[in-house]
Amino acid sequence: MDSRVTLKDVWLKFKIYDDKGSTLKETIVNTIMRRRTNRKTEFWALKGVNIDFRSGDRIGIIGNNGAGKSTTLKLITRIYEPTTGTVATQGKVVPLIELGAGFNPELSGYENIFLNGAVMGISKKEMEKKIEDIINFSELREFIYTPIKYYSTGMYLRLAFTIATEIAPEILIIDELFAGGDVNFVKKAEKRLNDLIDNSHIVIMVSHSMDLIKKNCNRVLLLEQGQVIADGEPEEIINFYLSRNS
Repeated sequence: MDSRVTLKDVWLKFKIYDDKGSTLKETIVNTIMRRRTNRKTEFWALKGVNIDFRSGDRIGIIGNNGAGKSTTLKLITRIYEPTTGTVATQGKVVPLIELGAGFNPELSGYENIFLNGAVMGISKKEMEKKIEDIINFSELREFIYTPIKYYSTGMYLRLAFTIATEIAPEILIIDELFAGGDVNFVKKAEKRLNDLIDNSHIVIMVSHSMDLIKKNCNRVLLLEQGQVIADGEPEEIINFYLSRNS
C-alpha cells in the first residue's frame, strides 16, 4: 500500500492569553479559581495550507522562525487538530519531534521504554522484543533501572532517540533532530537515521540547515507567515528563500 499525506485547505488558530497588567491579587485569584482573564488574542498559525505528499517524496520544509514549519509537522502527527480543513495520512507515522516528551521522570529508563512504546501505539509484547536492542544501542545498560530524572541531558536524549528510531516507519517526521552523546554515539545515531530515511516511504523534515535539506530531500516547501509560498526543487526553493533573507 502506498503511503500518503494530504492537507486540504488547513487553517489553524491559536488563542494567546495575556495576563500582563493584572495585579498580584488578580493573578492569585485567577489561579485559585482556575480561570483566565479576558485578555486574549487570536493568531492564525496556518492559513489555507494545501499539500500532498506521496511515496518516494523526501520533503524539506524551510522558513523563518514562526513561519509554521513545526506546527505543520504537529498537525500531521495529530498533536494538533486543524481549526478548519482536513489532514489525512495513509501509512505508519513515526515522529522524531520533541524527543522524550512522553517520559515520566519518576520512572526508570526501563519503564519509560514501555511507556513511550505505548504512546507510539506499540504493545508491551512488541516492545519486549525490542528491549535488548534499545538498551544496547542507547549504551545505558548501567543506568537503565535508574529514574530518568537523574539522567544527564545526553543520556535522556540518547534513550529517547533510540526508542523513537526502533520503530520502522512508513512516514518519517523529523524536526531539527539532535542526538545527544559522545562523538561515537552521534556517528552511530546518524547512520541509524540515514537508514530510516532510506527505508521510509515518505520523509518530511524541518531544518534550518540548508546543507541537510539538500542532502536528504528531493522537494522543498517554503513557508512564510503560515502559508506555503513556494514548492519545488530543493536548489531552486532554497536559493529563493536565501534571496529573500539576504
